Amino acid sequence: MKIVVIGGTGLIGSQVVSQLQQAGHEAIAASPNTGVNTLTGEGLNEVLAGAQVVVDVSNSPSFADEPVMNFFKTSNEHLLPAEKAAGVQHHIALSVVGTPDLQASGYFRAKQVQEDMIKASGIPYTIVHATQFFEFAGGIIQMSLTGDTIVLPDANIQPIASKDVAAFIAETALAAPANKILEIGGPEKFNMKSWIGQYMQATHKNYAVTSDATALYSGAPLEADTLTPKAAVYLGPTQYADWIAIPGNQR
Repeated sequence: MKIVVIGGTGLIGSQVVSQLQQAGHEAIAASPNTGVNTLTGEGLNEVLAGAQVVVDVSNSPSFADEPVMNFFKTSNEHLLPAEKAAGVQHHIALSVVGTPDLQASGYFRAKQVQEDMIKASGIPYTIVHATQFFEFAGGIIQMSLTGDTIVLPDANIQPIASKDVAAFIAETALAAPANKILEIGGPEKFNMKSWIGQYMQATHKNYAVTSDATALYSGAPLEADTLTPKAAVYLGPTQYADWIAIPGNQR
């Protein structure tokens, strides 16, 4: 089976491509550095020729409101019609648990536009809502720093290893379209302060950490379980303590 992975050289995409290739499929990594650009349409018709499945795990290089909306809207204005013309039978997109409840955030408004475009495209689809990845802890610290203090929402998080996300996406690429959203997450639910505390202990960071019920996440307020799956169809097997104990993951 020919499967085109948009964003196929990134964190998730490279793992999806590898897993599908190991399973004997023709998995193609499509990204600007392989000559495929969804923002301009460059290379799309060529790479999609003969493809049965498209997996879109691409992400915007900027999370600012206008650039991120432009990225997801323009990319899908090029990608979805090109898929339809090529006869693609299944479109899979990676999105985020909590997207409908985070519309105060420009990033999540853009993700919602992407999802709505997919649903309206007429192409059979599966949208995967994943929780935050283990690898994102450092980024959450950076966006939550106020002076020398990390101010986190007083909310829960159920993070998942990127390798487990990639495994689920690869399996989904070989399955029939669900034509709905599937939620996935990690095996453990943490309070955000507790999870970030484990990351800081493992990486020897010494910021002060506080929880604030009014603190925003990516510009949006959170309820206690906005970032946790409501009806997960898959919980990744990798435990956070085991993952963070691996030296290469302590970044």
